[in-house]
Amino acid sequence: MGIKEIYKLYSKYYLADTDTRSIRKHTLFFALKGANFNGNKFVATALEGGADFAIIDEVEFEVPNKTILVPNVLETLQELAKYHRLQLKATIIALTGSNGKTTTKELIHAVLSEKYNTTATAGNLNNHIGVPLTLLSMTPNTEIGIVEMGANHQKEIEFLCTIAAPDFGYVTNFGKAHLEGFGGIEGVIKGKSELYSFLHVHDKMAFINPKDALQVEKTKQLKTISFPSDLIFLDANPFVQIALGDIGILSNLIGDYNYTNIFAAITMGTYFDVENQQIKKAIENYIPSNNRSQIIEKESNQIILDAYNANPSSMKVALENFSKIKKASKMVILGDMFELGNESNTEHQEIINLADAFCFSQTLYVGAHFYKAQTKNKQFENFEALKAYLIENTLENQSVLIKGSRGMQLERLLEFIN
Repeated sequence: MGIKEIYKLYSKYYLADTDTRSIRKHTLFFALKGANFNGNKFVATALEGGADFAIIDEVEFEVPNKTILVPNVLETLQELAKYHRLQLKATIIALTGSNGKTTTKELIHAVLSEKYNTTATAGNLNNHIGVPLTLLSMTPNTEIGIVEMGANHQKEIEFLCTIAAPDFGYVTNFGKAHLEGFGGIEGVIKGKSELYSFLHVHDKMAFINPKDALQVEKTKQLKTISFPSDLIFLDANPFVQIALGDIGILSNLIGDYNYTNIFAAITMGTYFDVENQQIKKAIENYIPSNNRSQIIEKESNQIILDAYNANPSSMKVALENFSKIKKASKMVILGDMFELGNESNTEHQEIINLADAFCFSQTLYVGAHFYKAQTKNKQFENFEALKAYLIENTLENQSVLIKGSRGMQLERLLEFIN
């Protein structure tokens, strides 16, 4: 069965999934395989859960009239998404960058949803599987689609662009993320700029921050839309405030780094004719979640939980912002940064040097990489060691910044801080 025939089945209900735990009635199930799982083995579960058909690539799991055998399930998923994109009339905005992608995506989604039927990447489904699933979550009623694109090596953004075929693009920034896969910061810049290359070749447009010299340089050949010059940032202590003309906007986001995330959402809202009051409402109603710059009030401590991910660039701005917050007693707990390759030791030491220089009331480092670096503060080789310390040494009346890479799962510390 070819893509057009599979598309006829999918387009009856516009439901596609790869996870039996979220299967809905009439879903088209894609039995993906990975290093530690084989979706073909879950075909029966998917069908019992309501899937109309399952796309498989192992003949032994065929179910008469319920399975479609293809050479490669992943490639079929990607080809179906690519074909679906050609049928969609929606405007597609692609978003990538080293830091702030998901928060920016959520803000743009909130703003544009005030006026349009908008579909955006769920969570961080932003890779070679997530982007196809994002596109397949869009229906003929979708007016604007926001597609987040993540990458940790060259040519990945280029490939994702061939599937999503964006009309507009935005790169949040170029930072020290995934240095191992990209081969250093120059590789990061080259990899993220693949979005610009696609936009240039296809005569599409890029949104840019005019104060980011790299964005300006890399988009010289493109048609661009810059942040409005009349956007003003106000004092953030701790929440970011914006002046949009004569309208004040008080967000639920902390950190100076969120100004550009909000500016991007405002710029896109303005471009797509969303009224200023609607933009204000959308931004003020957005509350960060999923361990991203969440402020959590405990019994005797305030926690800034920024434990979804970390790299040297995001660590640096988080520490700098935290140093500006006016609290009597502030401490930080930092977990290892991953995927830094040969730069790992240097980058971890530089973060320690920066954090130590701020002289917070306490600074705790956890993880094998931080444990090897030099510091005057406490180091813990693993989570269990840090956990034991916090149980023994109760924190009181502290403002606590918790930040680390996803693999560190530092949100687990919430259980041991009252």
